[in-house]
Amino acid sequence: MTADQAGLLVVGAAEVITMAGGLRRGATQDDPGVLEGTDPAIALWDGRVVALGPRAGVERRLVAAGHELQAFAILDAAGGTVTPGLIDPHTHLLFAGSREGEIALRQRGASYLEILAAGGGILSTVAATRAASEDALRAHGRRWLGEMLRHGVTTVEAKSGYGLDLATEMRLLRVADALGREGPAEVLPTFLGLHAVPPEFRELAKGAERYVDEVVERMLPAVAAAGHARFCDVFCERGVFSPEQSRRLLIAGAGLGLAPRLHADELAPSGGAELAAEIGALSADHLAAPSAEGIAALARAAEGPRPVVAVLLPSTTLFLMSGHPAPARAFIDQGVPVALGTDFNPGTSPAANLPFVLSLAVLTLGLSPSEALAAVTINAAHALGLGETHGSLEPGRIGDLVVWDVPTHRQIPYWLGAELARVVVKRGRVVLGV
Repeated sequence: MTADQAGLLVVGAAEVITMAGGLRRGATQDDPGVLEGTDPAIALWDGRVVALGPRAGVERRLVAAGHELQAFAILDAAGGTVTPGLIDPHTHLLFAGSREGEIALRQRGASYLEILAAGGGILSTVAATRAASEDALRAHGRRWLGEMLRHGVTTVEAKSGYGLDLATEMRLLRVADALGREGPAEVLPTFLGLHAVPPEFRELAKGAERYVDEVVERMLPAVAAAGHARFCDVFCERGVFSPEQSRRLLIAGAGLGLAPRLHADELAPSGGAELAAEIGALSADHLAAPSAEGIAALARAAEGPRPVVAVLLPSTTLFLMSGHPAPARAFIDQGVPVALGTDFNPGTSPAANLPFVLSLAVLTLGLSPSEALAAVTINAAHALGLGETHGSLEPGRIGDLVVWDVPTHRQIPYWLGAELARVVVKRGRVVLGV
């Protein structure tokens, strides 16, 4: 694309998936919105979608709108599939160190919470991350954002939570925000101050409560004032933070402009799904072990104007060797919108390949390929509060798309772990590929 070409015209696709029409839930989650007609084309101008349809009709509409066709660079999809850019709504992008030793511990029967209680798990990553420089964290983030981009991911949510003190949490959020401004991937930072109780509070009387006080009363106002974070999150789980503690943080965060999202019911029914429905969170994530009451609460929320999106993380279940996948079909059958994320992190999901997560969702959660694709496009956008701008190919939307080296979207999860993203476009500009 040259300086005088502010537009991009994508042609020659065997299939174009639009995800047009808004949030998918229930039976509509299986509707990918295939662009009808032969010789499909997508026109992008100034970073946004301006027209879709058969190429001849698109070109006529462009001319009628006052555009010169030579101002559009041509991108030939060459018989591939075009979809919206993928959105990963749950990652722990920034950290230092690794935790491969925990695999052997789990093979010998140690549970997630047992490893955490012994000072491992999140706490070992906290120690390494506190010691990491801002430059090291930035280089780490660039590396993994590049990996995600190669798999078609154009928008990434990135949590803090490996600092558990104000200085490190602020550093993580500052780096995540800077990486998003640097691009090409869009990065949305999340404050996850209540990820675990840090070592310096664990030996104190009522240490967990005192740490919650620290996060709510001191850290949260400073984070909100800095302006880097978009969301507030908490690990609502038995043995970590209770629904009452989680509610306190999330309501306080919402009052400071940070939209609530939460880790819910990952290891046991903990009241997280019910809390998400009660406070109108954007999403409840993990949900590998929700109660029947929690599923019902999310189903009731789905009947209202602002459904809570269930963000499922099947690579975490796989890596934890739990054998208990999230009840995805129950959510979909009861009308709860489902999204998918990698949960990229060093301990329980060192996986940056979102299409591989689609494969796991099909193979272990029972989703169809269309349901899985909706879960990482339009539904993932809604989980991040971006449902009106991202996640679909419609006029006026942000011009994020991927050309896949397969003739149908059903083959994206079929080729397990393959690098299929031939071209990635972010805000109307080719950022990977030709």
